[in-house]
Amino acid sequence: MITDLFVEKYRPQTIEDCILPKHLKQTFTEIVKTGEVPNMLFTGTAGLGKTTVARALCNELGADYLFINGSDEGRSIDMLRTTVKGFASTISLTAAKKIIILDEADYLNAQSTQPALRGFIEEFSNNCRFILTCNFKNKIIEPLHSRCGVYEFNTSKKGMAELCQQFMARAIDICKQENVTISSEQMLAELIMQHAPDWRRVLNEMQRHSNGGTLTLNAGGGSVSTNLAELFTFLKNKKFTDMRKWVAQNMDVESAAIFRGIYDHMTDAVTPESIPALVLVLADYQYKNAFVPDKELNMVACLTEVMAQVEFS
Repeated sequence: MITDLFVEKYRPQTIEDCILPKHLKQTFTEIVKTGEVPNMLFTGTAGLGKTTVARALCNELGADYLFINGSDEGRSIDMLRTTVKGFASTISLTAAKKIIILDEADYLNAQSTQPALRGFIEEFSNNCRFILTCNFKNKIIEPLHSRCGVYEFNTSKKGMAELCQQFMARAIDICKQENVTISSEQMLAELIMQHAPDWRRVLNEMQRHSNGGTLTLNAGGGSVSTNLAELFTFLKNKKFTDMRKWVAQNMDVESAAIFRGIYDHMTDAVTPESIPALVLVLADYQYKNAFVPDKELNMVACLTEVMAQVEFS
């Protein structure tokens, strides 16, 4: 028997149930109330709920919608000419609104598919709306930015703490519904903090560690922020072997969380004069991380450059 995935079984069906910053929840709630749907671009790191919000909006509005994953079939302009045009150009007999969700739109070809898409957005504006989601908004061409309202799903440190509290309550409720015993709420909180804001990753880790009916996590895993102190020590003392081992042991953590963790804690670890160089290195390798086949090698290369260029306090 195949067990249902938590991420699908407990995917929120309404905006109210989504874990979102207050300003975003208010904005999307107002869209549901008024029924006025603009063309939208959702941007932010993986697992924040961009796709879930897009589906929830369609569900609450009773819209007839088409879902397309840009990483699977969106690279070809033929997809626009056939699938998208066929859906957008027809009148729905069952719903007042038609919406096309282009998930992972940053994978759409920026030289052909994306430029053609801007024309489709205008051509079918009376009949259809578009919701684009992406992890990297800089990979979406500017004409699409200007045709869509841009909604940033990333949040501040304070806002992230509030979202983690909300997700903690959600995680406990899911465990109750699944008859899963939580061995330690403190360990569950550490799991959430380790992977936040990638809520999808948290749910997958919860399910992976609760197969026996008890949610038990490996002790000593720690959060990214806790482990970074050790990493900074290795970088400062130029201990390449220890740094490489640290990377290997922490590759279950989303790479974006490591880059962000270093960025958030850099003022305590490096000299003020080295901060600009560190920022440039992090930005360069975070961008490369979206394309490289070996993310561990990319992370080691990044930290090796940090070790060589940055002076630690």
